[in-house]
Order: sequence, then C-alpha cells, then structure tokens
Amino acid sequence: MATILKEETFVCSRAVVARVVAGETLIIPVHDRAGNLASIYSLDSTGSLIWRLLGSPRTVTQLAMAFAQEYEVETEMVQRDVADFLNEMITVGMVELSASIMMAEAEGPRNSATV
Repeated sequence: MATILKEETFVCSRAVVARVVAGETLIIPVHDRAGNLASIYSLDSTGSLIWRLLGSPRTVTQLAMAFAQEYEVETEMVQRDVADFLNEMITVGMVELSASIMMAEAEGPRNSATV
C-alpha cells in the first residue's frame, strides 16, 4: 500500500456515484456509464463524514481535523486512521488525488487524429 503524504490533496473519484440510504452512504463504481451493482460499498457514519468532506479537495490533515472536531477527539489520534481509510478508498477506486482530476480536466478530450 502506498504511503499517503500529509500535503497530498484528495477528492471523491469521478468513477463512482454515491447515495445516502437509511443513514448509510452507498458508493457504486460506474464503468461505461453503468453501475457495477456487484461492487457496492457501504460507509458507516464515520466513513460517510470523510466521504462528504471529500466533496471538495482535502488533505489528510484537513480531514483529520474535521473528524476530530466532529467526534471531539485529538487530531493526532485520528490522523493515522484517516490515512489508512483513505488508502483503502484509493485502492478500490473511490478516491483520487485531486491533481490527477485537475490534470485530466486541463487536458480536455483526447484527439485521436495524428498529424
């Protein structure tokens, strides 16, 4: 598993859709415009908080600070847990580095014509 640096910025992947059902966040991978219902992920309230925060780019430190404030614990106590959770989310494609999304948007659609 890759080591997450504190200054890296993460966001929710554009390759998934998420819905809140009965208080749980359900995340469904989408490939070729179709949901992969065999690979639905369910997040509890703590995972859902991190998911909501990742609606905009955040660092591990920012996520840990928000998590610590919500649950009234020390930031240092949760920073590793947040990083481990992010690693898992990255591994299954639910979270991306925000730089990779910005680069993909800047490149725009690929032109397959050759000169």
